[in-house]
Formats: sequence, structure tokens, C-alpha cells
Amino acid sequence: MATNVLVAFYSRNGSTEALAKAFAEGAQSAGAETRLRRARDIVGADVIAGVPGWKENAGRMDAAYGAPTTADIEWADAVAFGTPTRFGNVSAELKAFIDSLGGLWFQGKINGKAGAAIVSTQTLHGGNETTLLTLYAPLAHLGFIIVPAGYVDPALFKAGTPYGASTVSGQNQPPTADDVAVAKVHGARVAKVAAALKAARG
Repeated sequence: MATNVLVAFYSRNGSTEALAKAFAEGAQSAGAETRLRRARDIVGADVIAGVPGWKENAGRMDAAYGAPTTADIEWADAVAFGTPTRFGNVSAELKAFIDSLGGLWFQGKINGKAGAAIVSTQTLHGGNETTLLTLYAPLAHLGFIIVPAGYVDPALFKAGTPYGASTVSGQNQPPTADDVAVAKVHGARVAKVAAALKAARG
């Protein structure tokens, strides 16, 4: 029986998107089926228009990925939340989706699934670890079993953090090869843990 891994992310310029794709590839390498979903923008069109490239990137990503839904969460055996940092915290767009999961939480439909976090920051030491750890709180409240990246592969000594895959986007720079390697390792690890948890549930 296949293991299902959902990567629900928000990305504005494509950096978190690229990290999410690498994470999904890692999960697939471990035999999982994956879904990539982009949380939708919640600010007004005037704000989006004021930032070069935002409208175009959002249009491209919204065409490529559906918005995450509660049905996606129910389908998944593991969920990875991906976000850029916003002043050392989770983006409002991703948090709005997480905040919509109360109904599933109340029904116990998330409890026992594997959960993970991935993040991008614009600058080095720009809040990647604080944002990852901030995401651990709702993962715990919702009943996920948190699966960090951990120092399980030599790739983690070159990039990422033990808490989750990460990248520094700079001026719209894509993840480095080392960042991608860590994301793939993390994705594979989450898929393997989710498969074990699913087998234990019967």
C-alpha cells in the first residue's frame, strides 16, 4: 500500500516552491505518492502589484498547484509544511491554511500522521530555525508525529538544519545543490517514517 505525502507550501518568488519539489522527490524515492499544494495569497491585488514579479509568480504557481484542502490532509499519511520566513515566523498564507484544520483535529483525523517543516529565508541567519521551530507548535497541537531532518546523512553537514530542510533565497536565488540534497533526504526520511506509522496502525 502506497504512502501518501502532502507538501503544503506558500511561496512568493519560487524558492520555497523549489525546496518543496525537492522534498517531494525525496519522498517519491522512498516509494511515496506525493501532492504539492500552494497556499493562496491573502493580501489585496494592490499590494501584490506593488512587488515586482509577485503577480506573475503567483499566477504561474497557482496554475501549477491546487490550493491545499482538508481533503488533502485526510489523504496524506505525512504532511510537510513549507514557508518563507516572515520576520522569523510562518507566512500568514500558510498559517491561514493551518488554522483551517480545526475540524479535522477535533475529529482526530490528523492524529498520528507524520509531520515536517521546511523553510526559506532571504538572508543567512534570517530566521530559518526559529520559523521551523515555530511550525513545530501547530504540528504538535494537531497531533502530528514530528519528523525532523536530523543529522542522518552527510548532506546535513553542508546545508539545511537538523529541524528541517531550508534554503537562503537571497535576491531570488534558487536552492543550492546542497539545499536540494538535504530536502531530498528529509523527504525520504518522512516518507519512511510515515510508512512505518501507517503499517503500525494496520
